Amino acid sequence: MKVMKKLIATLALTAFFAAPAMAELKPGTVAPQFVAPAFLAGNGTAVDLKAELKKGPVVLYFFPAAFTAGCNIEAHMFSQAIKDFRAAGATVIGMTAGNIDRLAEFSKSAEHCAGNFTVASDPGAKIAAKYDALLALKPGWSSRTSYVIGRDGRIIYSYSDLSPKEHITRTLAAVRAIGVAPK
Repeated sequence: MKVMKKLIATLALTAFFAAPAMAELKPGTVAPQFVAPAFLAGNGTAVDLKAELKKGPVVLYFFPAAFTAGCNIEAHMFSQAIKDFRAAGATVIGMTAGNIDRLAEFSKSAEHCAGNFTVASDPGAKIAAKYDALLALKPGWSSRTSYVIGRDGRIIYSYSDLSPKEHITRTLAAVRAIGVAPK
């Protein structure tokens, strides 16, 4: 019985520290503006949220680190759904504070981003902190938190979960609910 209680306590503590902060910005909040170094298909660039919002809504998804299991799955799923996001008028931007030295490679990898969307670097998780998207276990890394930001710069939808499974379907549904026609 003691061993079972100890195991349960250990699992609960691990789950607490592994979980994202779960304090993501709420709908209606003005999204913090940023310009960040980024990569698209392996090429260095910069991403400017204000400029991207002029084109339409933005799906900004934070992920813990390039080339980690859940992040690989999530990037691949966003890459596979990119045509659907574009058809709905949205731009997808991935952002991470983890393994930023490998983002160029990650952005062009056929298994991950496949050059289909921009992946931004967030050294020190400064942007993630403004978005309340920090990983409790690794405070210098971002959590797995996704936002849909409307053209007016306000958060329309937010979702945090360490599992990558629902981020794509939930953010695509939120973008489609806006009803923005592509330009």
